[in-house]
Amino acid sequence: MIRRARSVAVLGFLLAGAIGIISSTQTWLTVARADGGEELLVPGASALPLLAPLSLAVLALGAALSIVGRVLRYVFAVLAAAGAVLLITMTVPLVFAPPTHAVAPTVTEATGLAGDQAMVDIIAGITPTTWPATALVAWVLLITVSVFTIVTATRWKSGGRRYRAEADDHARRTGPLDPIDSWDELSHGTDPTR
Repeated sequence: MIRRARSVAVLGFLLAGAIGIISSTQTWLTVARADGGEELLVPGASALPLLAPLSLAVLALGAALSIVGRVLRYVFAVLAAAGAVLLITMTVPLVFAPPTHAVAPTVTEATGLAGDQAMVDIIAGITPTTWPATALVAWVLLITVSVFTIVTATRWKSGGRRYRAEADDHARRTGPLDPIDSWDELSHGTDPTR
């Protein structure tokens, strides 16, 4: 498992971020209107304005996690865990008891009414779809993978340095192989005639 720890962490970050981005475009809440009008569908990005930006940040952290060194692994894992906690606290109310402020922009856009009293008068009920719960599962996955990253980050192999050191050692032993290599060595300040 430790051999694949980096892959597991990166895939976990990317999966959580992708679910967040996809869910931001899907219907999270359905609003029944008291005036008998057509139901209003509220997408995730409207119900939770930080959903898309934080999901994009998680995707970026996941992509960068695949190439960073030990210190940044911890930094990225802590940032992802903090984002997961924030997203969990904002998503839980939308899953169990959606507040009116989550649908207010959509209701105002559709009806032209604004204000707390107008929302109480126009909204007969708010029903969550499965997308808030799906996103909540993604945030739990993200916090789990963040903790996994913190626990295993010291044991990840550092691939880039290992291969660079072997390649440099090989070049020193064999010298340039062709005229292009000679020019490259000159560009780096190495005398290819030695």
